[in-house]
Amino acid sequence: MKPADTHGTVLALDLGLKRTGVASGELSIGIAHPLGVIQAGSTEARLSEIAKLVAEWNPVLLVMGLPTHADGSAHEMTRVAKNFADKLESRFNLPVFLVDERHTSTAAESELHAHGIHGQKNKALTDAVAAQLILQGFFDARLTA
Repeated sequence: MKPADTHGTVLALDLGLKRTGVASGELSIGIAHPLGVIQAGSTEARLSEIAKLVAEWNPVLLVMGLPTHADGSAHEMTRVAKNFADKLESRFNLPVFLVDERHTSTAAESELHAHGIHGQKNKALTDAVAAQLILQGFFDARLTA
């Protein structure tokens, strides 16, 4: 991203094989908000749903969580996420930034529990809040860079 890119909407994704959390934010204010979840079991279905969001929100860039083991080493979902990020870049012609997502799901669950939201039925909300935390981490890193 060029230094001049300080305004515009950003969409963030917490990629999952069944559910993908989505969040949005504005570069100029650097505050992320959970949007919801995409329920899609295939890459094409997921890309199709993301295309709708890109058309609606007109983002200037995308941010996606990069899953790794707790020690930062790669695993199978790391490869899946990198491949999906490449698909996003080529399909939407937008820069895609990968952000370390270690512990975001746990942090999202803790945040929801602190607000009295518990249980299996709130899994989708957890994914959306995890996407929010990924995006907020991206915004916060820009401020300290």
